[in-house]
Amino acid sequence: MNPAIATKLADNGVTLQVQRPPRYRYVPFTRAGDILYFSGKTAMSDSVVRYAGRLGAEFGIEEGKAAARLCAVNLLSAIEAGIGLENVRSVLKLTGFVASTPEFFEQATVIDAASALIADVLGEAGEHARSAVGVAVLPGNSAVEIELVVRTVAAE
Repeated sequence: MNPAIATKLADNGVTLQVQRPPRYRYVPFTRAGDILYFSGKTAMSDSVVRYAGRLGAEFGIEEGKAAARLCAVNLLSAIEAGIGLENVRSVLKLTGFVASTPEFFEQATVIDAASALIADVLGEAGEHARSAVGVAVLPGNSAVEIELVVRTVAAE
């Protein structure tokens, strides 16, 4: 791993997670030339959803931000395992899904925690377009799920 990226991960208190094979029928990412589509990651570590529930019910904004940050750690881990973080030319799009009650309107605030971590770790390459969407429920009852579209340095 690039030493500058390793330093940024450490500065942000991030330990990359070991990537396990998907439990269902999909792949961690697909490639179209130099564009990679990373499958959604939930707020899971050690095979356990750490933030199970909905924002506006079981959780408030701070827990939601922690869940989004964990999703970002899982995505950074998937990128490192798949192509290496140093090979990211740019994060093109982050889409964040927040399980929330109809009265909860802070999805963008929650997802911003993931955006901030990715930008902090990858620098200019981590700046991205984004959508933050409220949904009724997510896989495993995760409070947050995030997916990424990334442009890599060179196509294989």
